[in-house]
Amino acid sequence: MGPRLLLLLPVPLGCLALLLPPPGAAEFSPSLDSDFTFTLPAGRKECFYQPMRKEASLELEYQVLDGAGLDVDFHLLSPKGETLVFDERKSDGVHTVETEDGDYMFCFDNTFSTISEKVIFFELILDNMGEDGQDEEDWKKYVTGTDLLDMKLEDILESINSVKARLSKSVQIQTLLRAFEARDRNIQESNFDRVNFWSMVNLGVMVVVSAVQVYMLKSLFEDKRKSRT
Repeated sequence: MGPRLLLLLPVPLGCLALLLPPPGAAEFSPSLDSDFTFTLPAGRKECFYQPMRKEASLELEYQVLDGAGLDVDFHLLSPKGETLVFDERKSDGVHTVETEDGDYMFCFDNTFSTISEKVIFFELILDNMGEDGQDEEDWKKYVTGTDLLDMKLEDILESINSVKARLSKSVQIQTLLRAFEARDRNIQESNFDRVNFWSMVNLGVMVVVSAVQVYMLKSLFEDKRKSRT
C-alpha cells in the first residue's frame, strides 16, 4: 500500500501527542504528491498524520489563503513526539525533513484568534518511498532480447521517469500558483470591501458637514430683530 494521510478532528491540546489515527478516518489517495485546502475555525487546532518510511523525505508547504492577519501557528512532530518544526503566526512556510519509520504529525493552530477563521492550503511531497524502485523491478520482468533493440528498455524507462518527474514538478508549480492566486484574490476582495466602507463613511461625513455649513450660513443672514408694535 502507498503512503496514507489521515485527517483527525480537532482535539484538546493536551491529548494530541497521545492519539493514533482512528479507524475509518479520511484518507488521501496513494499518490506521492497530495494537496489539501481546509477551513480552520477561530480558537481551534487541527492535526494530520502522515506515515513515513526510514530514509525517505517529507516536504511540506503551507499557505494561509484567507483570514484576518493571514497567519497561523504550525507544528511538525516526529513519531517519537519530538518537535521538528515550529512556526509562530506565519502566513506560509516550506519544510523538508529526512524521515524514519512511523507516523509524523503536523498541526495548524488558530487558538490565538478569537474571531477570524483561516483558510489553509498545504501540499505534501514524499520522496524515496520505495515505489519507484518497485516500478523499476516490474519493468525488468519484461526485459527479454534487448540486445536486438537499438534502444534498451532501461533507456525507455529512464526517459519515462524523466518525463514523469517533470510532469510532477509542473503539477506542483501549478498547484502553488493557484494557491497564490487564491490568496491574492482574497486580499484584493478584502481591500475592495474596506475601500467601499470608508468611502461611504467619508461621504456621510461630507453630507453632514455640508448640511451644518448651510445651516450656519443661513443663521448668519437671518434678521433676528423683533419689530416694535
